[in-house]
Amino acid sequence: MNVRLTYEDGTIRVDAGEATGDADASADGDAPEPLPPLPGVEVDPRSGTGRAPAYRYAAIRRALEIAGASVEDRVLDASDRAAREAGLPDALATDYDLRAYQREALEAWRDAGDRGVLELPTGAGKTVIAIRAMVELGVPTLVVVPTVDLLDQWQRELAREFDVPIGRFGGGEQRREAITVSTYDSAYLKADGVGDAFELVVFDEVHHLGGEGYRDVARLLAAPARLGLTATFERPDGAHETVAELIGDRAYALDVDDLAGDHLAPYDIRRIEVELTPAERERYEEEQGTFVEYVREAGITFTSGSDYRELVKRSGNDPAAREALLAKQAAREIMMNARRKVDRLESILDRHRGDRVIVFTAHTDLVYRLSERFLLPAITAETGVKERREILERFREGTYGRVVAANVLDEGVDVPDANVAVVLSGSGSEREFTQRLGRVLRPKADGGRAVLYEVVSAETAEERVASRRR
Repeated sequence: MNVRLTYEDGTIRVDAGEATGDADASADGDAPEPLPPLPGVEVDPRSGTGRAPAYRYAAIRRALEIAGASVEDRVLDASDRAAREAGLPDALATDYDLRAYQREALEAWRDAGDRGVLELPTGAGKTVIAIRAMVELGVPTLVVVPTVDLLDQWQRELAREFDVPIGRFGGGEQRREAITVSTYDSAYLKADGVGDAFELVVFDEVHHLGGEGYRDVARLLAAPARLGLTATFERPDGAHETVAELIGDRAYALDVDDLAGDHLAPYDIRRIEVELTPAERERYEEEQGTFVEYVREAGITFTSGSDYRELVKRSGNDPAAREALLAKQAAREIMMNARRKVDRLESILDRHRGDRVIVFTAHTDLVYRLSERFLLPAITAETGVKERREILERFREGTYGRVVAANVLDEGVDVPDANVAVVLSGSGSEREFTQRLGRVLRPKADGGRAVLYEVVSAETAEERVASRRR
């Protein structure tokens, strides 16, 4: 059988009865030879032409090889041209020496057919592994990242390592090169147009790919080699299963405890419980009671993420459901912004006067309160890029010894070394907690231990969530 593969607008077109230099087999009136079963391919029986999402490209090639078909593969024509023009096989080199676990991770990914996710803690050098993978494959590569800060960091890092131009999609620039870095948002907009231009795609913070819209980035790219990087692969909504289908399953995983003491700083986690004030307790119980009463009467058990989505859906036309959601939010704000948390933070800051401290909160208002009370530089979603970089640079050089932030330092920002983290409030997710811990785990020059304080309101939902996570 002769088969031609081409890329068209985010899909792989499969033409039976065609081969290099041959005319269409049906030109003399004969029907095209039927295609064998191919992964994800839907066939038009009249023309014999099949079509599949671009991410199926590698699987289709394997299936055709097994079937013994003669294949004319034009899918990566744009990629081949880019590689020739950039001279990638000769240009890519790196001075990075991989640690033993980094080499094991890379080998596991290669053994999985150059596909899959590497799950390693923050500070473990996932970027280094990806760069080594790019060197070993020597092919046009797209790196996809969630934020403009990470876009800048990757572009700088790749420009330092490789003597080739580095393209960029995002942050006001749209320039494609054989090695290109893109935000998820820009990749979503451009994927169907550049899906044949890259043979390797690296998804940093790959758990973002589980989002409904971002999945199309992976679906529309033909790149047969796919590498996902994350500190926490599994998502509470189960969307990591979709990521595994699009990228490959988890190929290698280590957690913080596997590396602490050798490649990451040894650490302690200290949970501190504070009591709500009498006024806070009264308001909390009232709001929480409103929420609990509604979900009990509605028979909602919250055994899965879909239960909460069902409640949100009901709130659109059920006033009682809306009241319950608002009550839940009010109760959450009371327990997370408890006054005695701020008092306890004062004693922690006093104890760690000579340390480098990052304070994490969930709410912007609390950031500004803490900034004013303790004279801490503040970083929120409202902080401009230039100001945020100045604050972090001063923190890095030691001008500032403490910083307070609302969520924005959890991922996607190159945070300078710190040895103390204080979590005053958060979402309760394992991912968020792991990312915040990772901010203080880079090895210390003096070999000292890192410490994370988790300050929670006693006898609240926050306390129960923290206990489950442990």
